Amino acid sequence: MGNGAGKYNIKAVSKMLGIQPGTLRAWERRYQMIAPVRNESGHRLYTEEHIEILRWLISKINQGFTISQAVSLLENSALSNGNPEMPKRDRLDEIGDKLLTALLEFNSSNAHELINQAFSLFTIDKTVIDLLGPILIKVGDLWEEGSITTAHEHFASSFIRSRIEGLSNSFPHNSFLPKSIAVCGPGERHELGLLIYTMYLRRKGFEVVFLGTSLAENDLEVVVEKVKPKFLFLSCTLDENREATLKLAEEVNKIYPNLIVGLGGIAIDSMPLEQQKEYQEHIVGMTRAEWEKWLKKRIDQFK
Repeated sequence: MGNGAGKYNIKAVSKMLGIQPGTLRAWERRYQMIAPVRNESGHRLYTEEHIEILRWLISKINQGFTISQAVSLLENSALSNGNPEMPKRDRLDEIGDKLLTALLEFNSSNAHELINQAFSLFTIDKTVIDLLGPILIKVGDLWEEGSITTAHEHFASSFIRSRIEGLSNSFPHNSFLPKSIAVCGPGERHELGLLIYTMYLRRKGFEVVFLGTSLAENDLEVVVEKVKPKFLFLSCTLDENREATLKLAEEVNKIYPNLIVGLGGIAIDSMPLEQQKEYQEHIVGMTRAEWEKWLKKRIDQFK
C-alpha cells in the first residue's frame, strides 16, 4: 500500500510534520484521505506515500486553505516524483488499467492490492465512484461485445461487489438523517450501480435499506410500511424496464405522497427529453456532483 510497507507510527509522524496526533486522527476519520495500516498491536503505521500526502495537505493549509479545501484539491492533484501539482488522474487511470487486467486474469490477490493502493491515495468516494464504477461499466461492455466470457464478467462483478458491500456496511448512520430504501426497478438484474449509490448515501450518514434485485410484487409496500423511510431510490439500467420502473414510482407516490422518490440508472438518464422533463424532480443523475445537488435540495426540505 503506497510506497512500501507502513513504518512510521503516529508519534513519529506528529514530530516529523509538526501536527498533533489528535488532529491527524480527526482528519483521517472525517476525510479518509489516507488509510494507514495497523500493526499487530493495533497501532497506525504510515508509509512514505502517506507522509508525502500529509506534507502536501499541510503546505496547502499554510497557504491559507482549510483542511476541507485542501482535501478537495487533493482529489485533483498527485504526489509523484516530488511534484505535488502533477494531475492525479494519470495515477487513477494507471491503477484502473492494472485492476482491470488483474480481474480478467482472475488474479484476486493482485486486484485486492491495487484497490488497497487506491484507497491509500484517494478518498473512499473517489475510489468507488471514479475507479470501481467505470471498471464495472467497462467489464459489462466487454462482455456484451463478446470480448470476454461470462465467467470473466461474473468474477469481476462479484469481486467488486464484495469489496463495496464490505465497505458500505461499515459506516455508522446519523439518526438525524432520514431513512432510505434502495431497490432495483421491476425486471432489473443489475444492482451494482445502485450499490455504489447506496455506499455514497451511507458515507454521508444515511441509514439505507438495500433491497437489490428480484423483489416480489407488493413486497416493497411491506418494507416501506415497516421502515417508514423518507426516501425511496429506484434504479433502472435497461430501456425495456423503464416504463415499469416509472409506473412503480407513480404508484408508490400515490400511496405514500410524502415519500420522496429518486430515479437513477442508465435507462433513466437516457430517457427522451420530454420524459426527462416530466420526471425532472425525481432524477438523481449519474455523477457525484448531480447526486450532491439533488440530495441537498431534498434535504433542505426537512430543515
